[in-house]
Amino acid sequence: MSLPIVDLSNRQMNIFIRTDASASIGTGHVIRCLTLADELRRKGAEASFICRKETGNLIGFIEEKGYRVYPLPADIDFVAGMDMTQRILKEQQKPADWLIVDHYEIDVSWEYSFRKFANKIMVIDDIANRKHDCDILLDQNYSGNRKRYNGLVPENCIQLLGPEYALLRPQFREARENLRERNGGVEKILVFMGGADPTNETGKALKALNLLNRDDIAVAVVIGASNPFKNELEILTKRMPNTACYFNVDNMAELMANADISIGASGSSTWERCCIGLPSIVMILADNQKEIAEELEREDVVVNLGWHEDVKERNIRNAVENLLTDSDKRKKMRSKGKALVDGRGVERTIERICATVEEDK
Repeated sequence: MSLPIVDLSNRQMNIFIRTDASASIGTGHVIRCLTLADELRRKGAEASFICRKETGNLIGFIEEKGYRVYPLPADIDFVAGMDMTQRILKEQQKPADWLIVDHYEIDVSWEYSFRKFANKIMVIDDIANRKHDCDILLDQNYSGNRKRYNGLVPENCIQLLGPEYALLRPQFREARENLRERNGGVEKILVFMGGADPTNETGKALKALNLLNRDDIAVAVVIGASNPFKNELEILTKRMPNTACYFNVDNMAELMANADISIGASGSSTWERCCIGLPSIVMILADNQKEIAEELEREDVVVNLGWHEDVKERNIRNAVENLLTDSDKRKKMRSKGKALVDGRGVERTIERICATVEEDK
């Protein structure tokens, strides 16, 4: 079913987005906010970002996309960061139409103080562990608990829950619509552990694939923008036959569509793989990834190896070997993943944002 055409240009909506990327927290928050900002801009709105200058930040990348970024010092504490962000919004000629927050350190105490600087507040979250003061809350994670934010957000807050609201770039929907017919075999394995990978799970996965001794299977390795092991990984991949290394790519959907199996983290890229129908072996790299991995394993969407520190190279090798020999399981994983995510989450989110704007006219 097609979604309604939305035009925000006549509203001249002014939107501010508070989010961060770093070597420790990764790039997922910024990437999904950029995806939302791109669609809002395409509809005629204006968006600006407020980000800390931490090691591994994506401020330059955001600016290259044509957005203004208001930088905060890397070591700024919670209160000082809140005060500086308030000054940024206060200096605007008019209140922000929307303040969008995607940050685990921010909760109701921060958000409430911004009500006088923004007409509406939207929160993007996925751990449901603190209260929020917001008009829309988006949690794109798959969960059996549809009431997990009850009591954590105002009663009139619109809750957008589930992978149907996954904020995926348009390239994933386009790749999904043009997927090649898979022949049932495995010719290529994709390795991507997120934008940061501070514990070098990428290196562990590569060494595990080397143990397979399957030169007939190509390996594509994607190194994220904030990965501190870039040089080491490039050297490692050069020593492996039939292996290609890519850095900070902008064609992830194409790489996923060309792969038959993926090894990765159970973070936001999970929904990208589901949309493409890419069978995945995943590890848990952070607390917010645990529920995703466990829920999707129960639904036979992924193979979950558990917490990364408990996963050895042999565990990865064995998981890959098992998946290589089970074409029925791979087929089921492709089908179930695609059923969860159709790549139109951004459109649905924009529709709800605009419906809220219309109600306030």
